[in-house]
Amino acid sequence: MLVTLCGGVGAARFLSGLVQVVPPTSITAIVNTGDDLVLHGLTICPDLDTISYTLAGLNNEETGWGVVGESWRTMERLRSLGGAAWFALGDLDLATHLFRSELLRQGATLTEATQQFTEALGIEVTVLPATNDPVATKVTLAETGEELDFQDYFVGRHHEPRLRDVRFEGVDSSTPGPSVLSAIANAELLIIAPSNPIVSLGPILAIPGLRDAVEERRSTNVAISPIVAGAALKGPAADMLSDLGHEPTAVGVARLYAPLAATFILDEADAVHAPEIEALGMTCRITNTVMSSPAASSNLASVVLGVTQ
Repeated sequence: MLVTLCGGVGAARFLSGLVQVVPPTSITAIVNTGDDLVLHGLTICPDLDTISYTLAGLNNEETGWGVVGESWRTMERLRSLGGAAWFALGDLDLATHLFRSELLRQGATLTEATQQFTEALGIEVTVLPATNDPVATKVTLAETGEELDFQDYFVGRHHEPRLRDVRFEGVDSSTPGPSVLSAIANAELLIIAPSNPIVSLGPILAIPGLRDAVEERRSTNVAISPIVAGAALKGPAADMLSDLGHEPTAVGVARLYAPLAATFILDEADAVHAPEIEALGMTCRITNTVMSSPAASSNLASVVLGVTQ
């Protein structure tokens, strides 16, 4: 079994490559829930949805999120009524949130609701929320000291303000979701996806017991850098690293992951940093990590799988 710690578009694209080279039934994706929110009375899980839509072949490649062929009549009507339309939910996407929210109201856990959703989409990868407990990513703005919910910062303010702090509300009282720890312990290979290390993977690793479980099997873990030539391919990862005192480079990411993984996948553009990363006690594999096409995603997945050979 292969286990991937996931969050966001980078992880979704990596998984789309992984299912091209190994049977989907052999993959478990443990997914961030720290950026989930309740809006219009609906429970919205952006990372779970992006990964599920991608695995089902339904993702909108133009935006990186949402459903292909989407329409926006509900949001347009809501906006005309003066309602909150800052977080865009397409008409097809709304069906997902209605389906999930009704299951949760009936007493299902997020894990159970996710299983029903992925089965309905014909997804063979096991998709597990990292926890069934509410964990909310909160960010503090550097200039004003104002604390915002993650989506207010990321979507509402276009992730432009600089940050002073990030915390995960509720994480100390959370527990790993069912099967999460056993999946980590029994995996042939554990892969840290090319996701934002602060707000996509940070909430997962902050769940009590989860970081310890990953560290205990470090020798067979692989981390993929989400930073290429000093920049994130999508989103604010580089700025966040800098704001929070980390070097916004592949080396800075490697320092965060050195206790967690013995192997680090580095982009060709950052090959010059390999000696510095290996000095951290990690083995570097250098390849193209920019998943600009399905072939590039599958090639990256093949390189990662080659670590065990």
